[in-house]
This record gives sequence, C-alpha cells and structure tokens, in this order.
Amino acid sequence: MTIKAGDALPQTTFMIPGDSGPEPRTAEALFKGRTVALFSVPGAFTPTCSARHLPGFIEQAGALKAAGVDLIACTAVNDAFVMGAWSRAAGAEGITMLADGNGDFVRALGLEMDGSKFGLGMRGKRFSMLVEDGVVKILNVEEPGAFEVSSADYLLGQL
Repeated sequence: MTIKAGDALPQTTFMIPGDSGPEPRTAEALFKGRTVALFSVPGAFTPTCSARHLPGFIEQAGALKAAGVDLIACTAVNDAFVMGAWSRAAGAEGITMLADGNGDFVRALGLEMDGSKFGLGMRGKRFSMLVEDGVVKILNVEEPGAFEVSSADYLLGQL
C-alpha cells in the first residue's frame, strides 16, 4: 500500500553522512515535533537530480524556512558516503541527506521503483512531501520520467 496524506511515516533508520562516517538516525528523531520538507530522488549524481531537483531545494531553502519548514531533507537509495559526497559537490549544506541504502524507507512507503533497465536496480520514486510531527500532510509523487510536482517551487506553492 502506498502512503498518503494523513498517514504517519514508517519507523525506519536512515544513515546520515557525518564527520566520522555514517551516523544512524531514526525517522522519529528526525520528524517528531518538526515540520519537514522531504524530497526523494532516484539517485545522487544522476542528471535531473543533480541539475534540477537538489538545486531547487538549495535555492528555495530560505523561502521554505520562512514558510514554516524546520528541516529540509533529501533521501535516496544510496549509501551515506555517496550522499555526503553529493552534498559537498552540490553545496547543499542546508539540506539533511538521508541515506536509504537498502531501500527500506521507500519500500515501507510503497514508493519504490525498478530502475533495472537503467542499471540502477531498486530505487525510490521521485517525490516530495511535507511532514508535520511525523505525519504526511502533502505528498507529491512524479509520474515515471517526469519532474514537475516534486520540485521545491511546487511544494513551496502548496504551503
């Protein structure tokens, strides 16, 4: 079953790039008591993700925070080392990178996709959501190959 607005996020553990290596963070620790703009990309360093999706959230970080967002987070089915390298390469200091290396989070959301025909294996769909205190308030899931409703601009327009 696919998650929808009004549902609580599943309890899972992400790995976050840290100075001493990957650091585990539970969904509860990240989302409880906060308003979070969360977006998912099929993969770090992939074309649309690097050229448009992540840069849009970097550019709109101030506006999202002014609209009441406490934390902006990006997740992908990549390991914490790749997510950390991508963050540094993109200058994404204000974005919390949540590595979902085994795809447990996107699978629990029902938002996994098979990228095998591109050599990617199982990945997460491209989406954005607004989460308040661990509950999904807004969910925007892209059609395969599209980049419209998961952008920072689109999410900002919904706030």
